[in-house]
Amino acid sequence: MMKFNAKTETENIIEFIRDYYKKNKLDGAIIGISGGKDSGVVAGLFTEALGKENIIGVTMPCHTVATAKSDAKLVSDYYGFKLVNFDIGNVFDTFKEELANLGNFSKEETENSDINLKPRLRMATLYYLAALYSAVNKKKYLVAGTSNKGELYVGYFTKGGDSVHDISVLADFFVDEVIQIGEYIKVPEKVLYKTPNDDLSNLSDEDKLGFTYDDVKRYCDDEVNVDEKTAAKIKKMHDANLHKFNIPTYRRNKN
Repeated sequence: MMKFNAKTETENIIEFIRDYYKKNKLDGAIIGISGGKDSGVVAGLFTEALGKENIIGVTMPCHTVATAKSDAKLVSDYYGFKLVNFDIGNVFDTFKEELANLGNFSKEETENSDINLKPRLRMATLYYLAALYSAVNKKKYLVAGTSNKGELYVGYFTKGGDSVHDISVLADFFVDEVIQIGEYIKVPEKVLYKTPNDDLSNLSDEDKLGFTYDDVKRYCDDEVNVDEKTAAKIKKMHDANLHKFNIPTYRRNKN
């Protein structure tokens, strides 16, 4: 397998962004900044491609740890783009209060719904702000996605949440490759090497998955076989989440 060249891929991504924006007469990007490596790398790439004056980062805490916000600021301070904070905790609480009108549901019953509600609220926030700042600044902003190839392969994202975006630049790169790109564009080390987590359930990604992102890469590349048990877990999760990519749509018979 050809050795990964972070310099070449970084330059290609930047060219891809610039070409797309030029072709479609676009100006800027709205990026949800979680304080993790993926959003940090995406922010760095878009800043390099479009200029810091055309990037707006958004932190969206929702009863989550304070370090996510401070780590996001490390990224915005380094690259020099505007960072705004939009706390969705009260929105989440209001939603839960309204839910109580439908019945008395247990914590176990609502746990999965609660976890997935947060990225869906964040998606709505990013699109609202993209439209708002497009009007205020007289620029056309897109919402940039931050998912990497490993997450996408196993479907580790929320349907209608972080799966929704206008442009994606990390979808063909595994975590180790994202890190190499991040090293090349000098994403702050505290952010780049942070243990990945969803900032929602207080568990690391790999704790939740039951396997590592390196396992996913080796499974996909077939470069080195993963053990049978891990391979079965990866395949099961991939197959179970295929519905996130395809919406069954009835097509009428026109004969």
